[in-house]
Amino acid sequence: MLPLLKKEDISTSNQQLPTWALDAYQPFADTVAKKDFPCYFGIAAQKKGDLRYGFVPHDNWDDALQIINDFTKLMHTQEKAVRRGLFLFFEPEETERDLEYYRDYFWRFLQRLHEVDDIAWPAERPRDPDHFLFDYHIGGEAYFLFGNAPAYKQRITRDLGPSLVIGLQPRSIFDGLEGDKPAGTKSRGSVRDRVEKWDQLPKHPDIGHFGDHSHNEWKQYFIGDDAEPIKGGCPFHHKELKHT
Repeated sequence: MLPLLKKEDISTSNQQLPTWALDAYQPFADTVAKKDFPCYFGIAAQKKGDLRYGFVPHDNWDDALQIINDFTKLMHTQEKAVRRGLFLFFEPEETERDLEYYRDYFWRFLQRLHEVDDIAWPAERPRDPDHFLFDYHIGGEAYFLFGNAPAYKQRITRDLGPSLVIGLQPRSIFDGLEGDKPAGTKSRGSVRDRVEKWDQLPKHPDIGHFGDHSHNEWKQYFIGDDAEPIKGGCPFHHKELKHT
């Protein structure tokens, strides 16, 4: 199992890392280092070394749970508030795959993580993805997630290299940047304007902010490569509700 890593740990001198991991990470690092990359929080975090990384082979998804739990522990034990993010890189596919393949992979992975997670979902948090206050929990921690894949051809901000890359942001890093606060509105607006410029597409219709009664956050997790809203129900099913 590969541990939770810092950017300083990811180099050809690290004998633990398979070649595919280095090949998956470098395009991500190059993209996020660009001055005009839309997410300036990501640019700053990568430059300062605040981001953390995990590498997940096709044949062992379950190790990702330990990586995420180690990241959560880091967030809870750090001496000062740092807006950290975790990026999971998955072993690249041998042949080209379409976006639906990666979307299905993404949701199957989230479902598997939930099934093997032995820490209870907080009692006060909704289990139904269609509840406007639903957010995904791992190890008892609330996370916002977003999928990135090489199959994105129009929304190029979502293409971070040759593999599926899942970004995880603890809900706590958005303290002070909530949707109903001026700082949150301003920062989101700025990032979204930059995304539209990069992608040459309007904001995806499912992009919103947490707490909006008309918004389902799960629809933001893996948006389409277009400007069409997500149709159908959420692929994720909470294990407490699956047999009721």
